[in-house]
Order: sequence, then structure tokens, then C-alpha cells
Amino acid sequence: VEPTNTIALPIFMFAGGAIGNLIAIIVLSVSRQERKSSAFYTLVCGLAVTDLLGTCLASPLTIANYLDQNVLKNSHVCEFQSFLLLFFGLTGLSIIFAMAAERYLAICCPYTYQRWGVDRRFAQKFLISIYISHIVFCCLPMIGMAGSLLQSSSTWCFIDWNTHKPRAAAYSALYGVVSLLLILGTIVLNLAVSGALLLMRQRTVQRPVTRASVRERWRALSSAAETQMMAVLVMTSAVVLACSAPLVVSQIRVFANCFMLKHDPRADLAAIRIASVNPILDPWIYILLRRSLFRRLLSLSRGSSSTRSSSSSTPQRNLKNSVSRSIKDAQK
Repeated sequence: VEPTNTIALPIFMFAGGAIGNLIAIIVLSVSRQERKSSAFYTLVCGLAVTDLLGTCLASPLTIANYLDQNVLKNSHVCEFQSFLLLFFGLTGLSIIFAMAAERYLAICCPYTYQRWGVDRRFAQKFLISIYISHIVFCCLPMIGMAGSLLQSSSTWCFIDWNTHKPRAAAYSALYGVVSLLLILGTIVLNLAVSGALLLMRQRTVQRPVTRASVRERWRALSSAAETQMMAVLVMTSAVVLACSAPLVVSQIRVFANCFMLKHDPRADLAAIRIASVNPILDPWIYILLRRSLFRRLLSLSRGSSSTRSSSSSTPQRNLKNSVSRSIKDAQK
């Protein structure tokens, strides 16, 4: 296939990722509630900015290579694109893990959350530390820890993860293991927080309520902050992990080289393409699950619930009135 025939796909992905993340950043910055919120939305905004930077830096190189296949044959350009893919892939996973950890501390360990002073500034400092540490780690291939290689499809560069050189194999394995640990940690923290919230909701439902039963229970069950944050976290985690997992699996295959298993360049290309979909899908989660829309959905469900309760209570009131009238007649 000629590159000019397939250039529409990277252009479409570039436009989708850039426009979507720009809209998401505007939505997050304009909304008052999100701006006043704690560390969680600072991390969400950090992830949107990270996705936007990754799209704007990496996609133009891919598009340029479709126009001229000699672009990525330049060793410096190849190393730079390899760095971008390493850095933004690992940074996205780290921010998702930080979001899950923040929710875990806020809900399961509130005393520690307050003692550590986890707020907006804390999240900003944490994002800066993620960026600095990951820049250092992902620059190691440029100083000889591992080599960057134009992959067999000639459309993208990445570290030579199928080499038998000890240092390069060790770096590739370390990168894959760190990514895998971030994925597993995010899953465990999300399960722990979801379980804690379900337990809290169950206790709230079982608690006896004397007045305005339906309304008070709905207010307790729909504490919009935690519920909406968890919805954003779970949906974003699902998208990021689903898109990142194939690439991480491909990186872990460096261990398989020791057993002389076959290298599959098509699987690697499919993995990087799936990972490229991630920054396109992420922003629409923040846009669609913003708090104002979430509250509308909750108010609609509250309204339907109160309508049902009022309609079911009407025959009960009529029955009570008829019984009381019959009792009065008997007394007369």
C-alpha cells in the first residue's frame, strides 16, 4: 500500500486527538465545580494535557513519514519518536495510577489523605515529579542503554525490544514490568475503591429513615462528587488500560526471546495503533461525564423514583382514610 493511500488514517487520528483534548481542557477549566475540586481533577486535567502533547508531538512525525518514507530513517528523528512513544505511554499509565491512588486515599484512608495534605498543589507537584522522572527514564535509550529501531512496517520507531543485547533487553524488560505494575496497581485500587463505595451505599440503604424516605436515601446514595469521580476514573482506566495493555504485552515478550519464540511485527504494529487510539477516546469521557450532566441524570432518576413512590402511596392513603371513616361510623 502506498503511503499516500493510507495517510487519511493518521491525519484523522491527529485531528480527533487534538480537537477532543482541547475541548476537554476547556470544559475542565470553565466548569467552576471542577476548578474548585481537589487533587482528582488536577490529575484529570494533567492527563488531558499529556494526551494533547503526545498527539501534537508524535502524530506530525508519523504523517511526515507517510509523505516521505525517509523521515524516520534519520537516526535522530527515529530516536525522538521512540522517546515520545515511551514517555507518553508510561506517563499516561502513571497519571491513571495516581488518580486511582488519590481516590483510594480519599475514600478508604481519609485520615492519611488529610494528614498528607492531598490538594491541588500536591497533585501539581506530583505531576511535575512524574514528568521529570519519566523524562530521565525514557532518555536512557538515547545515552546507550537501548537502541531505537525503525520497525519493519517503516511507519514508526521504538526501542529494539527483540534484541539479545543484555542492556537493551534489560531496559525493555524493565519498561514492560513497570508498565504492567502500573496497570495491575490501577486495577487493584479501582476494585478496592468500588468495593468500599458499594459497602457504604449498602449501609446507607439499610439505615432506617423516618421522614421523606425516598428523597433522603437518594441524597445519600447520589453524593455526586464521589459517584461522578468514580465514574470518570473507572471509564478512563478502562480505556487507557485496554489501549495500553497490547503494547505492554508486546514489550513483555522480550522475555520470550530467551525461549526463541517467533517475533510478530504485525502484532507490534496493531499494539501501537491501539495505543494511539487512547488519547482520542480519553477526552470524551471528561466531556460526557462532566458534573453538570451527571447531576441532570441523577435528578431525572430522582424524579422518576419520587413519582413512583407518590403513585404507590396514593392508594395506601385512600385505604387509611376509608378505614378511619369506618371506625368513626362504628363508634357513633
